[in-house]
Parts: sequence; C-alpha cells; structure tokens
Amino acid sequence: MKVGFVNIFGKPNAGKSTLLNALMGEKLAIVSHKVQTTRHRIKAILTDPGYQIIFSDTPGIIEPKYKLHEKMMQAVKGSLEDADLALLIADARENPDESNAIFTFLNLKAPALVILNKSDAVSAEDISKATAFYKQQSYCKDVVVISALKKRGVEELLQVIIGLLPEGVPFYEGDDISDLPTKFFVSELIREKIFLLYGEEIPYHATVLVHEFKEKTTLIKIGADIIVQRDTQKGIILGEGGKMIKQLGTMARKDIEEFLGNKIFLELFVKVRPKWRDNELQLKEYGY
Repeated sequence: MKVGFVNIFGKPNAGKSTLLNALMGEKLAIVSHKVQTTRHRIKAILTDPGYQIIFSDTPGIIEPKYKLHEKMMQAVKGSLEDADLALLIADARENPDESNAIFTFLNLKAPALVILNKSDAVSAEDISKATAFYKQQSYCKDVVVISALKKRGVEELLQVIIGLLPEGVPFYEGDDISDLPTKFFVSELIREKIFLLYGEEIPYHATVLVHEFKEKTTLIKIGADIIVQRDTQKGIILGEGGKMIKQLGTMARKDIEEFLGNKIFLELFVKVRPKWRDNELQLKEYGY
C-alpha cells in the first residue's frame, strides 16, 4: 500500500488547518480568521485499504519573538525533516513572491506540491498566472488549485498525493486518526473559542491546560485552566458578572460534545501566569 508523511507548510492564515480538516473529513485542527492560531504540529492519520497518509498541520512560518514562537518554529523544522511529500499552501489572492520567498527558504529535500488555495476568490487569469509562476520554481513538482473551505479540488488533490507516495508498511494500526491524546483536542477547542470571542490581544496571550478528564457513567467531567499573562486579561476573559466566560463555556461545550460523541460537564478556571510565553518550564507544562 501507499504510505507516507505529507506535511503542510505556508504563511499564517493561508488555510493549512482548513485543508487538513478537509482532507481528513473531520475537524482536527482549530481554525480562526486570526493569524498564528496553530501552535503545535498536529498529526492526522488517514487510513484506507490502499494507503495510509500521515498528514501534519504546522504553525505558520514567522520570525520568533518569544520562546513560544521558537517552539512553534521547532515544530515546523521537525516536519521538514520527516516529510515524504510537502504541501506548500499559498493564498491565491496574494502576490506569489511572498509565499515563494518562504517556500525557497524551507530548502526542502522532499518533493513538493504547491497548493493554490482560496481560488474561488480570484479570476481564472490570476490562477493561470500564479500556476505558471510556481511551475517555474525548482521546489515545485506540480500545482493543484483548490478551495479548502468549500472543499473544491480536495478529492483531486488527495489522488495526486496518493500517486506520489512510496509503497510501504503502515506506521499506525487500528482506526486512530491522530497520535495526540484526546485532552489535547479538548484544550484546542476551548482555545479556538478564545480566538473567536475576544479581541486581538487576548488570544495570543492565552493558552489552555486541561487538568481533569474523568469519564463517568452518563458524562465526561472536564476541568480546564485558561492561562493569561495579566490580571486585566483575566478580567476580560471573565467579562462583567462572568458573562464572557459563560459564553465561552457554552460554545466550547457544544463542540467538545460533538467531537467526543458524549455529554460533558465543563468547568473553566482563569489563572494568571506572568510572561508564560517566555518561561521554559511553563511552556513545557502547557504542552509546548
């Protein structure tokens, strides 16, 4: 069977997480319109009688400003080293020169497909020009045009990927769709709601740590800490009379129940940890 690691790279907000979810047919990576939503390397295992593909969604490539950013870029580096095939995702609405600079900088050893995403938002002429541009680049094996959000071209992309993978023995047995624990996905779903509900500053200063996950007879009890850097941020997360954190809990609970296929009881706490993004021990504790 065809087996391999297929790793997704690109600028922040190019649509890497949306593409991963579309390829998997399931929401594994959180998404928002804000940049730097993805902080971890998320492996997703797609197994079929004829193939096993281990996809990796990676953080958007940025210039690190904190230890947290350095950890994010280490996740990208690890993905470069084990890729059998790279998917270089570019926003079709943007000047190709920007993404080209990043793709060239990656210095890939694996073959690469350039994925022109958000193609529904540009003209056929622009798509044609961008396709011709990328096909001239030494790293590009082929160009595939898609709209990950609308799932256009995703099935065709999957067939191209399968055709380029080597034959081998599956790395994973059973029907697991990721090598990450359930608690990780729960914390990410809560963190996604922070990106959706709060202003520009809060999501980048916050992280989520699930400290309790107990399966009871009728439901799963989950306790999670929302970590922020300052008391003022804690006040914003809570909102007047706890209004905002209640809304956050309601939205998160709905998605977590859908993901787990089970009723949950969710308790959220807000804790202040000054400068956690630059604290090696705290970053390790929070899963980075």
